[in-house]
Order: sequence, then C-alpha cells, then structure tokens
Amino acid sequence: MAAISASLVKDLRERTGLGMMECKKALVEANGDIDLAIENLRKSSGMKAAKKAGRVAAEGVVTARISADNKSGLLVEINSETDFVARDEGFLAFVNLVADKAVETNAASVEELMSGDLEDAREALVQKIGENITVRRLARIESEGFVAAYVHGNNRIAVLVDLTAGNEELGKDVAMHVAAVNPQVAKPADMPQELLDKEKEIFSVQAAESGKPAEIIEKMVGGRMKKFLAENSLTEQAFVKDPDMTVGKLLANGNSDINSFVRFEVGEGIEKVEEDFAAEVAKQVESAGA
Repeated sequence: MAAISASLVKDLRERTGLGMMECKKALVEANGDIDLAIENLRKSSGMKAAKKAGRVAAEGVVTARISADNKSGLLVEINSETDFVARDEGFLAFVNLVADKAVETNAASVEELMSGDLEDAREALVQKIGENITVRRLARIESEGFVAAYVHGNNRIAVLVDLTAGNEELGKDVAMHVAAVNPQVAKPADMPQELLDKEKEIFSVQAAESGKPAEIIEKMVGGRMKKFLAENSLTEQAFVKDPDMTVGKLLANGNSDINSFVRFEVGEGIEKVEEDFAAEVAKQVESAGA
C-alpha cells in the first residue's frame, strides 16, 4: 500500500473541498492515486446532496446575457464550494442552462427561476459533484437606451451598463472600467446621503485634530468630500484605459450618458470559512489519541 502523506491529503482536499478524513480514506482505498480517489468520490457523492446544502458556497462564476437589440440584459451568479468545481464542465453547462432559462422565462427572482426543472437539475448536479451548488442572485436591466455587458476573463466579475445611447465598443469600455475600478455609484448625485454624512463626520474629526481655525477646517472637509465623490462616482473617475480622460468625458465624446450599472463579483458579501489545515490535523491526531 502506498504511503498517504499529509500533502497528498491536502491536495485532494483543495481539489474537492471534502473533509480531511474523507479524503484520507478515499486515498487509502485508491492506493494513493489521487485521480482515482476523485473518481471514486464522485461516484459515491450522491448520498451527500442534502448535507451539502449547509456548506458555504463562495466560489463559482458569474455570467451575462444581452438581448439582440441591446435593450435588456441580465447577470447571474452561481456558486460552488471550491474553485476546482467552478471549472468543471458539468458545472459550467449548468451555469449556461440557468442563464438561458432566465432569458427565456424572464424570471424576476431566483426563487421564480428555480421553481421548475432547474431545481431538479441543481440537485442532480450536487449529487454528481458532491458539493453544494447554489444559484445565488440575478439582476436585470431593461432600457430605452443601450445595454452592454462585460465579463472578466476569469468569470468572477461581470457588469451590465445602461447607457442613454451607444455602441458595443463604448458599452464594453464603460462596463470594463466598472469591473476594474468598482465605483460605488454612477454619478455624484447618486451617492446615498447616509454615506455622505458618515464620511463627512469622519473627515470632520480628522480635520479637527489639525488644530486649524474652523473656517479652514470647513474648507478641508469640503475638499475631502469632493475628492471622495470623485473617487467613487463612475462619471468622475479617470478612465482606466486613458487616465487623462474621465469616464464622463468618454461618454460625452460618444454622445451618451450613464443611466445605471450593475456589478457582480463572485462571493462578495459571503463570509468564507478559513480553515487551518495544520490545526485540523493536530485536532484529529489529538482526538485519535484520546
């Protein structure tokens, strides 16, 4: 029997997302052949579909769909537990199935979208792959103007933009900028008052510590607020492909303006569980010796 090293167990865990003891058992049964162990785990993963539902799925992909007339678009995020599964052909086929069904049904929510055969397909995929798979969210834009999309090459960031007018090149440029820089709002006027008040309070406290006169402090706070809005508003930001020009100027040159945008990044807002492999091994050894 081949020796099963801790590094081999760790490798299998990273590639499958399964527990240490389960991975070690699979490797023992496969005589240290990691590919055979993965194959055997997949064959036996059906019994785990229900248990997987409680596990954190913070990896995955985002994808976009745009109508032929560029009057509507949608984004969908579908999560898996590991990046390994996010690259699986079966998982990616399911992603395309979900996105196409979202276009076909014009579903307004994930619950509505998954109410039919898609939920059966998701459960079958969970059983086949052995990981929790979730359709996390979708977003739509309907416009009288021009809707464009950009999906980053790693399929982890996707953006929809709604322009008053435009073409594919302009739309993609603006969407790509949103993907890269991640502005909070489209225009300064869109910034929530609550956030402005919070930032102003922070800047005021910082400025007060300078000991300068009140009128100087007021000017300092005003300058910092102006900078905050410029840095976080899409139209005021320096265009990522040409820092000498703002995105607002780019749009104006194309006889266009921004109505809105939507940006999805895989796993944002999900609290990931960071595991300490060494600590887990020590805990298992301690338990075995008890």
